[in-house]
Amino acid sequence: MSFLGIDLGTSGLRALLVDDNGVPLGSAERPCGVSTPHSGWSEQDPAEWIDALEGAVSELRASHPEFAKLKGIGVAGHMHGATLLDGDDRVIRPCILWNDTRSHAEAAELDAMVDVRAVSGNIVFPGFTSPKLAWVRKHEPENFARVAKVLLPAAYMNFYLTGDHVADMSDSAGTSWLDVGARDWSDMLLEASHMRADQMPRLVEGSAPAGALRRDLAEAWGIEGEVTIAGGAGDNAAAAVGIGAQAEGDGFLSLGTSGVLLAARDGYNPAPETALHTFCHALPGRWYQMGVMLSATDNLNWLARITGVEPARLTSDLGDSLHAPGRVRFLPYLSGERTPHNDAAIRGSFTGLGTDTGRDEMTRAVLEGVAFGLRDSHEALKKAGGHIDRLIAIGGGTRSDYWLRLIATVLDVPVELPSGGEFGAALGAARLGLIAATGADPEAIVKSPEIGRTFEPEQSLVADFDAAYDAFRAAYPAIRDIQ
Repeated sequence: MSFLGIDLGTSGLRALLVDDNGVPLGSAERPCGVSTPHSGWSEQDPAEWIDALEGAVSELRASHPEFAKLKGIGVAGHMHGATLLDGDDRVIRPCILWNDTRSHAEAAELDAMVDVRAVSGNIVFPGFTSPKLAWVRKHEPENFARVAKVLLPAAYMNFYLTGDHVADMSDSAGTSWLDVGARDWSDMLLEASHMRADQMPRLVEGSAPAGALRRDLAEAWGIEGEVTIAGGAGDNAAAAVGIGAQAEGDGFLSLGTSGVLLAARDGYNPAPETALHTFCHALPGRWYQMGVMLSATDNLNWLARITGVEPARLTSDLGDSLHAPGRVRFLPYLSGERTPHNDAAIRGSFTGLGTDTGRDEMTRAVLEGVAFGLRDSHEALKKAGGHIDRLIAIGGGTRSDYWLRLIATVLDVPVELPSGGEFGAALGAARLGLIAATGADPEAIVKSPEIGRTFEPEQSLVADFDAAYDAFRAAYPAIRDIQ
């Protein structure tokens, strides 16, 4: 038997084929383009997703005979995107993506409504799905009148695979239409943006069967027998499944273009006032909470551009030993911020610069600013009653040992680096497909990768970085308001 994990990202699709032990057999990737017709807009043609999937499947079929014995598929997708279908299941307009900010006014209006946060468990962010439909209703009334179904990107892929409108809980939690505690659509939240329950897909758990692969697709792909399609997951929930974060105390740190601090939760403990996201996990009876920085490695890449020095050189020049916090401070808000500020307009800054300030001091300030931004999310998580015993680090920023050592010390939590191999959203999606198709116990499948190195907090510097974090919070007045 074999199982397929599909990770639909903003910039491309990755398909991972694994065997019945979850061991990777091969993968294929295809790019996807993003359209920005106006400032703040970000759209994608769903037809590109299908072309990317078919291209990846064709490559896997040609290179891996095990594909013919495919038994399960799971899809992970970038969250919040609004794919609008008419009564004949035709796409009405390009999908409005997660990083599209055109609906900021509609988001603020919805967020101010009575009980919206209480039921959804979250702030209504401009990137969420509900305000996108409110924007379409206001600015494209002809398109709004045609909407028969709204599907998230992963749910649209499920529709292509099964012919059914079906979505999982983790992805749907980011719409502002789901009662996240009850794990069901909320009539009140739907009515707030003039939507109806019949316009929503059927809900299933991420590890449960959502349907079977269409017979015509199975024949075209040369597959023997029935293939079960799992409910799937939003990208971060799938990454948690791939990294083995399923129980209280488990978490991961994604140090990429943006920064994510995610913690699995055994119960539902929303804290929308902190700007944490509280979403259903892809596994039944579990949730997760997540703090999001809009710029993480983007800050370092920006410094690299203006100094003309590669990011790897900037960090390697700091040496191997962790320095005490310096005088220079950096606020890492080059693209605004989500957790804890929920403010797309704020911007970054340096303070404490002097004639004696050099490139290394500025690099350290940037790395420290990102670490302090991640600590904002950690502090918010603690206010929500959560804790993290350890963090598995993924993403491009993990190539810097100095940065990982710094983050471990600022958060006072061990940071673990996988030794290599496969992990992340594609593996998580494949695991969900395996569980749905075989009925396997999720706890037996969702395991952590082998750890290569662990960065322990440097206790001799924890108090110094605590004081520096307090100075960081004081540097921006809005931070003092997040209590």
